[in-house]
Amino acid sequence: MKSLKELISEADKNKIAIGHFNVSELAALKGIFQAAKNLNQPVIIGVSEGEREFFGTKQIASIVKSLREEFNYPIFLNADHTRSLEKVKEAAEAGFDAVLFDAGKLPLEENIKKTKEAVRLAKNINLDVLIEGEMGYIGSSSIILEDVPQGAVIKKEDMTKPEDAAKFVGETGVDLIGPAVGNIHGMFKNAPNPRLDTERIKKIREAAGVPVVLHGGSGILDEDFVLAISAGVSIIHINTEIRLAWRKSLEKAILENKEEIVPYKLLEPVIEEIKELVEARIKLFSEKS
Repeated sequence: MKSLKELISEADKNKIAIGHFNVSELAALKGIFQAAKNLNQPVIIGVSEGEREFFGTKQIASIVKSLREEFNYPIFLNADHTRSLEKVKEAAEAGFDAVLFDAGKLPLEENIKKTKEAVRLAKNINLDVLIEGEMGYIGSSSIILEDVPQGAVIKKEDMTKPEDAAKFVGETGVDLIGPAVGNIHGMFKNAPNPRLDTERIKKIREAAGVPVVLHGGSGILDEDFVLAISAGVSIIHINTEIRLAWRKSLEKAILENKEEIVPYKLLEPVIEEIKELVEARIKLFSEKS
C-alpha cells in the first residue's frame, strides 16, 4: 500500500485532491469509510483536539489502523488543529499519520519558531509522520455562521503571501502548508462562503514547494473547489457539512421512529446520509481537470 506522502504527491501531480473528513464518533467514520471504499479513493480522517478528547486519541488511532490493516485500504489519520507541543507529542506517539500544528494566529516569526519546534518533536518520535503548518487565522469552529468569525482573514492584503509561505516552509521544514486564501471554518447560514483567491493558491504552491491543504471546505462553491485543485490544492478539509448532515438525519430518524430506542438502528440513516455526502465530495475532488 502506498504511504500518505506518496498519495499526496500523486494527487499534487495529477491535479486532484484527497478528501479529509472529521469525525468524533463511529457513525460518521463508518459513513466516510464506506464512501471512500465505494469509490476506491484514499481518504484522510481528521480529529481536532476537541474531537480527540471525546473519541480518545489512542482509540481513534487504533480504529483507523484496524480499518487500514483489515481491508488493506488507504485510510489515514490526521491530528487536526493541534495547538500545543504536548498534543503534538500525544498524536505522534499514538501513531497518527499526520499532524496539523496550528499557530496561524501568531505573527509570522513566532509562528515559524513554534512550528519548527513541533516539526522537530514529532519527527523525533516518528520520522514518517507528516507535519502541516497553518498560516493565517480562518476561524476556529466548524459551525453554522451568522457572521465572519472575529479576527478571521478575509481581506486580500491580510491573506497568506507567497513569499511568506516560502520563508515559512524553508525555516520550519513542514511537509504541508495550510494558507489563508479566502477560506473560513464553518458554513454561513443563508449564503455560500466567500470566494477563494485561487490565483494566490497557485503562487503559494509554486513559492512554498510543498502541497497545499485547503481548510474550511464546507460551504465553498464547487466551482471554487475545481479551480483550487487546479491551482495546487492537494487535500480538502470538510467538517461542518458532515456535522450538519449528522444532526439533520438523526433528528429525522427520531421523528419518524418515535418508539425506537436502539441506537444503531437510529444511526443507520445517519451513516447513509454521510456516505452520500462524502461520495459526492470525493467524486468532485478526484475528477482530473
